[in-house]
Parts: sequence; structure tokens; C-alpha cells
Amino acid sequence: MIIDGIRDAMQLLLQFDATVIDAAVRSLWVSLLAVAVASVVGVGVGLLLARKQFPGRTILVGMFRVGMSIPTVLIGLLCFGVLSRRGVLGEFELLYTTWAIVIGEFFLAVPIVTTWTHGAIARLDPRVAETARTLGAGRLQRSMTYLSEARLSIMLAVLTAFSRCFTELGIAMMVGGNIPGRTRTLTTATALETSRGEFSRGMAMSLILLLIALLVTIVIVFFSRGDEEAIS
Repeated sequence: MIIDGIRDAMQLLLQFDATVIDAAVRSLWVSLLAVAVASVVGVGVGLLLARKQFPGRTILVGMFRVGMSIPTVLIGLLCFGVLSRRGVLGEFELLYTTWAIVIGEFFLAVPIVTTWTHGAIARLDPRVAETARTLGAGRLQRSMTYLSEARLSIMLAVLTAFSRCFTELGIAMMVGGNIPGRTRTLTTATALETSRGEFSRGMAMSLILLLIALLVTIVIVFFSRGDEEAIS
């Protein structure tokens, strides 16, 4: 069954099956947008936590670290409560839209980017900050220097966050609703098609997920080697 499913799935991919392509495109842009916004926020917060001392800083760092392991269904549940009609953002009617999935994946990605950015900048050689101050660099210039020195680790954080968001199921299912042509993603469509007996179409979507995951992993390994060579 698996071999036949893979063969039929390849045919669907080569024929650019509308259902498969629609779910794939939606999954890509939703995850890219969520990770892009999360990267801006996460890098800024990570830099702040690494370079500033203030009350509660240790607690915040711990909370972001814990946030990396929160189940996606829990994030989906919390977002559902916030976006539902009785929720804080209920008046905007975002539930069961792609924007709801973007919001959920944003909260999935932020802890990853923040924690990795904080760790990368906190581990920088103290001489980086000393040299920047000696050269008369302002606060903004020093911040850009820190980010430049930690750019490889930050890039790995962003790629990891994208991989996690692109392959998640719980958030997309709970706040997106798996509506055909509107909120259906690769993961939710795979689960639905398989439950309906459309094993080939589910396999085709899984192959796309696998391909994207492999590409991200290859890029992560490439930059990880570059990071290790730079350190050595």
C-alpha cells in the first residue's frame, strides 16, 4: 500500500494536483509570514535579554525556554480562546481564517528565535563589546555589531522556527478549521485525506512536507558547519 501510495503521489505531484498545490502554497506563505514577524520580535527581545540587566530578566529567559517545548495543541487552544467570539480579539472575527494560523505560528516561533538569539549573543566574546565601546560605537551600532557576530546562530534559529511552523498540525487544525480553499494546510489536508481513504493524495502532501523539511535540514547543517569553522 505504501509503495503504491508513493507511486500515485508522484503522479499527483507531476500533474500539479490542485488540492495538493493549494495546501502547499498556503502552508508556505502562512509559515513564512509568521516566522518573519516572529524573527523581528524574537531577535529584538533576545538581544535585550542578553545585553541588559533588569529585574525579572532571569524569569523571562526561563519562560521563553519553556515556551520552546509547549505543545502546539496548547498554543492552538489558547489562541482559540483569545480569537473566539467571547475572547479578547473576538470582535475581529479572525477565528477560522489563515490569519489565525499566522498568529498561532507566531507564538510558536517567537520562543525559538528569542532563546537562540539570547544564547548566541550571551556567548559572544566579551572583547566584542569592549572593542565596540573603545571605537566609540553608539548603542545602535553596538547592537548591530552583536547581531552581526551572532548572525549564523540567529539564521539557524529562524530556519528551525520555520521548520517547526511548517510541519505543525495542532494550531492549524484548532484555529484554522481545515476549511477547503481557505485555511487548509499540508498537515491538516494530509490528516483529512488519509482519514477519507485518499491515501495517495495524503502521501503526496507528506512528500512535500518531507522535501521542505529535508531542504531546511540541509541548510541548517551547512550553516552549522560554517559556524563551527568560524569559531575554530
